[in-house]
Amino acid sequence: MKQNKFKWIYENMRRAILEGTYHYGDQLPSEYQLVENYNVSRETVRKSLNMLVSDGMIQKIRGKGSVVIYQGMTEFPFNDLMSFKEVKASLNLPHQTVVHSFERIRAADVPHVKQALQIADETPLWHFVRYRQVEGVTKIIDEDYVLAALFPDLTKTVVQGSFYDYVENVKGFEISFSSKSITFEPFGETERQVLGQITPEYTATVRGIVHLKDTTKFQYSISKHIATEFKFIDFSRRHKI
Repeated sequence: MKQNKFKWIYENMRRAILEGTYHYGDQLPSEYQLVENYNVSRETVRKSLNMLVSDGMIQKIRGKGSVVIYQGMTEFPFNDLMSFKEVKASLNLPHQTVVHSFERIRAADVPHVKQALQIADETPLWHFVRYRQVEGVTKIIDEDYVLAALFPDLTKTVVQGSFYDYVENVKGFEISFSSKSITFEPFGETERQVLGQITPEYTATVRGIVHLKDTTKFQYSISKHIATEFKFIDFSRRHKI
């Protein structure tokens, strides 16, 4: 336990920041105070603080000590194929979902989706837009197009909850993999109305094509995040040639 004490302190302080005990701009207790509070050495405290620095949670400022710079980043594991509900649960995010629109359309109405899913003009699609909110403030706009023939009984209530849970546990399909791209794009009128006055006016936009186990492309998704509140999570390992 002794050798892991700095990790325990790090987790404890990280949780305090995430849960709002310390807010953006707040000063953490001094190293001396933390040494006293946790009954550990200064070296242990510094290791914990350095981990918070590496996470982008705090900044050490001369004359002020450790100041919180975390502003509620929305962390999404870019390489994992997870529903929003699953991400929310795994990261303990207190978000709500509002279904803004839910409709049935033809692929011909959305040429870019038709091309991405490689389907015919007359192919029916479900189109729905969901707002992901924190305390009533929209942080993410999710827009989805899915093959209606596979999910004829899809409802607004289903997409209010977990669409992927419905696909796998109700309909019995196996979601296999997806291809994703990320771009940073200026606000349009919709983003200004929904996301509000943000500086700079940019979204981190993630577009994805999701496949079933039999390689059927069944979903085209567009997820728009406020750029300053988006944190890209990835893992890369260098392989020697």
